[in-house]
Amino acid sequence: MARSLQHEYFEKRLEDMLKEMPPFVVAFIDDKLDHRSPLTLFNYLRDFRSFFSWLMAEGIVQCESIRDFPVEALADLPLDDVKTYFKWLSRRKYTKGGESEKLNQRTVNRHISALRSLFHYLTVESETKNGKPYFERNVMAKIPVYKVKETINERARKISQMIFTDDRDIEFLDYVKNHYENTLSPAQKRYFKRDKERDYAILSLFLGSGMRVNELSNLRLRDIDLAGNTVQVVRKGDKKDVIAVTPSAMNDLKDYLLVRKQRYNADDNPNDFVFVKKEKGKASPLTNRAIENIVYKYTQSFDKRMSPHKLRHTYATNLAKETGGDIPLIMTQLGHTDSDTSLLYVHSTIERQREAAEKLDARRKNHRNK
Repeated sequence: MARSLQHEYFEKRLEDMLKEMPPFVVAFIDDKLDHRSPLTLFNYLRDFRSFFSWLMAEGIVQCESIRDFPVEALADLPLDDVKTYFKWLSRRKYTKGGESEKLNQRTVNRHISALRSLFHYLTVESETKNGKPYFERNVMAKIPVYKVKETINERARKISQMIFTDDRDIEFLDYVKNHYENTLSPAQKRYFKRDKERDYAILSLFLGSGMRVNELSNLRLRDIDLAGNTVQVVRKGDKKDVIAVTPSAMNDLKDYLLVRKQRYNADDNPNDFVFVKKEKGKASPLTNRAIENIVYKYTQSFDKRMSPHKLRHTYATNLAKETGGDIPLIMTQLGHTDSDTSLLYVHSTIERQREAAEKLDARRKNHRNK
């Protein structure tokens, strides 16, 4: 199976960061490499680096660099020091959008899970030359993961505030096609006209299929079934899947494919990436970041800055509405492995459910008044 751009990108970053890590972490990553994605393992290394750096900065562990970090220090680490680290992590502020914020509990839980995985490997799964794991005492097993206290209704309410509701997604696409150009300078219009079909197809696909940004960036020409209105995508875990695309979104993709070769000097080899840019006279695939920036640009001009994931949420909410909340169908189309995730979109249509209930009640009242 062809690897995605994201897979290759994080493989390289993982390889580079491993050069900074102590041998026991390198052994851990090597043990997990065939079963977990490079992105997951890269995030693990970032969390390990944060933990090791804090222990060194606080003088709890004495060593010159993370690469020299002694595994024995983890065996004897006091529980109070570990608790203090997670308190520091949860209270530490960072700047986002010009405002100071703290890490949310989900992010803190991710750090806990990463370190739990490492400590479980070191105390249970590993085996050194003497036939035993690195050490036996697992202090990280004593650190609880605190569930985020938030109902599905509340999470759904938050989602509904960040996506296109009612017919705003249709209005957005109309804006991009017919009105966005009027907001641009002459120089900007030249680039917009060159990329219009490509960018519009990207936006339309997100809103007409609910695919993830990585699934879209990794599309190859061979993955598109124009006659069947389906595309083959690579899900999380490098699993192949086939999803339906609305006919209108597929037509927008056709419009882009008609100009793709000429505009970007692209080949039509079945293995070539669908979405490309022209770089040094040749076509090169769009990265996830480039696609995200395209979505940011158009959504911010229309209303508010939204990510590809928010367009995915918009599609999922509309799908839930049109199918009457068909959870298995939503799970299949969106590639969910947890039904609770799909339930978010059913709950986000609660206002429409109330409206439907009022209309049903009106029938009863009209019958009584006859």
